[in-house]
Amino acid sequence: MEAELVVVGGGPAGVAAVLMAGSLGLRTVLVEADRVGGKVWEIGALENVPGGRTEGVALAEALVTDVARLQEAGRCSVVGARAVRVRGHEDRAETVLDDGRTLAASAVVVATGVTALTPGDVPWIDAPEALRPPPLWRASPEDVGRGSPAVVLGADRPLGTWLRAHPDAAVRLDVLHPPGDAYKTAEVAADARVRLHEVDHVTLSPHEGGWRVVARRTDGATHEVTAHALFGNIGSAPAPLDGDLVPGPDGYCPPAAQHPRVLVAGDLRSARHQRIVTAEGSGAEAVLTHYYAARGLAGSLHRQGSQEQ
Repeated sequence: MEAELVVVGGGPAGVAAVLMAGSLGLRTVLVEADRVGGKVWEIGALENVPGGRTEGVALAEALVTDVARLQEAGRCSVVGARAVRVRGHEDRAETVLDDGRTLAASAVVVATGVTALTPGDVPWIDAPEALRPPPLWRASPEDVGRGSPAVVLGADRPLGTWLRAHPDAAVRLDVLHPPGDAYKTAEVAADARVRLHEVDHVTLSPHEGGWRVVARRTDGATHEVTAHALFGNIGSAPAPLDGDLVPGPDGYCPPAAQHPRVLVAGDLRSARHQRIVTAEGSGAEAVLTHYYAARGLAGSLHRQGSQEQ
């Protein structure tokens, strides 16, 4: 086998995985189709990431530096290709690439993350098929402030992050969200810049250079507004690979359900743990899980912990 570990995805979870693997002396191949850092390059504001970074570019550059350091030390190689399938076997894991190559290793960590949903992906929005509103997490205060109010479709977690990252931004946000997003709104409910509207259905149509928005609220009222600034914050869908990944009912891939040689990390694990810091932690944890299991240490460590309590 060319490496002990293959890591698919060069975002925070994938880079944390190769860093942990490097510290344990594991030979690692990182598979990344685009560029190390992934979507982090496009995040406009960071608020809850340790290290004082306030924008995605700074974090992405740090991830690139981390991988370059591992490459120079001979602890990691990077393959610029797209992984399409993973297989778990009794003695190995295989990762099939879109160019036909197959990478064999003792295990594979899949950190392919999620893709952003568009209005056409959800049943509660009727909109022109080609509509792709810019995501809120990429927007600057100037972008948002151009419309009064700005309409935000969905109440996904980036809403709270954006508001905390821009506490002095003089904006008004009309946030239209389905009942399923209600549990996410507690962190923004007290912000005077936000108007929350729980809705059953939203219709969007072009109007005077902007959008005519008609929303049917769950309390029976109708909310209508003309929006010249429209942003997407609908949420995301998991991006698993074909093969032996085992999705749950929601499409995400819980770690405990996977083949012992196929580990998952980052946003792919769960809809409720999509944070950069939890992604990084899960990448490191996946590698440690493999490391201890491959060396027969998991059971002995568990017994040692029980004796120490």
